[in-house]
Amino acid sequence: MPVHSKRGETLNHSPIRVLMPYARKAKEAGTHVFHLNIGQPDIETPPQALEAIRSNKESIIPYGPSEGLPTLRSRVANYYTKLGISVNSEDIFVTTGASEAILFALFSCCDEFDEVIIPEPFYANYIGFGHTSSIKIVPIPSSIESEFALPTVEKFEELITPKTKAIFLCNPGNPTGCLYSKAELEQLLELVKKYDLYLIVDEVYREFCYDEVFTSVLTFDEMSEHIIVIDSISKVFSSCGARVGFLVTKNKAIQKVVEKYAQLRLCPPYYGQKLAEVCYDYAEDYIPKAKEEYRKRREVLYNGLKAIEGVNCYKPKAAFYNMTALPLKDANHFCQWMLESFNHEGKTVMFAPGSGFYFHRAYGLDQVRIAYILNEHDLSDALVCLAEGIKKYKTLGF
Repeated sequence: MPVHSKRGETLNHSPIRVLMPYARKAKEAGTHVFHLNIGQPDIETPPQALEAIRSNKESIIPYGPSEGLPTLRSRVANYYTKLGISVNSEDIFVTTGASEAILFALFSCCDEFDEVIIPEPFYANYIGFGHTSSIKIVPIPSSIESEFALPTVEKFEELITPKTKAIFLCNPGNPTGCLYSKAELEQLLELVKKYDLYLIVDEVYREFCYDEVFTSVLTFDEMSEHIIVIDSISKVFSSCGARVGFLVTKNKAIQKVVEKYAQLRLCPPYYGQKLAEVCYDYAEDYIPKAKEEYRKRREVLYNGLKAIEGVNCYKPKAAFYNMTALPLKDANHFCQWMLESFNHEGKTVMFAPGSGFYFHRAYGLDQVRIAYILNEHDLSDALVCLAEGIKKYKTLGF
């Protein structure tokens, strides 16, 4: 029998989806599962965009340009201009979701065994992307006690070696909901300039900042040769399945390399791009309403968690996630138990175990990532289930 690859054997499952088989069994048994494990919003996709897809009259769906449809790139450039960010459509590559944009960025910046520094906890799939790219992820710890504030520049500098090629941030943060300030970004850019590194920033959640102003690294024009930004329509337009993302950079050398990788996969999805075009046409009306809805849900989540004895949480500044410490030793086991063995009035909750968002899986064992992507009523019900689940779990002696 042929032997499968070591590469595949050593790749970790996603903590966001690894418990899905247990969720399916719970549903088959008649239990309603509240999905707080994944950033899949329940806010409707812009209806005008859906109608544009339904009414599409194309008789054939051809290959498009590898870098994306010019009409979409132009709309995205216009969107950035309204945010005070100066980019041209030529600086924007359309990708098959932000996932492909991240891979293109790593492939374009790094060679095998190069190092990329990332504050942890971080989006779990970064580990898989690093594995696929044959690069070494170097984690720099942050803690729930500081609400996962950005580590100091000195801490970053301690980790820089001759193999370091980039610093990678998620701002606003997934899974933490943290938001890095303009002053913090300026300090980090000075470090990037000093060591001639790239700064890759996943800005997918930029529109969902609740208490402070967001600063895009693309506004630092003097550092444009060092900057690559990752973007997507998945969250901001509630269009996760469209699989449309963007890589944005003014670095011409990186653009030429990204173009080669884009040609290898031929082109991004046609229908996803056509949907995205209309989404951007209605962005000014749609986005503020979505943001206000998440602001309300943030309050429901924070107040509900604070009411549960022993829970350690904070009010996230942005995005729609919260890393929460539960009064338990093993959140991985608890999350599985909630799906396999517990329901409250026929309902239970699915979370993403927190340890999966750390490079070192021994960290975050008492934490879960909660995505507040459900309506206020369902979110409140889910929090009741969590409170009752913790009580029951502790009585069983776990």
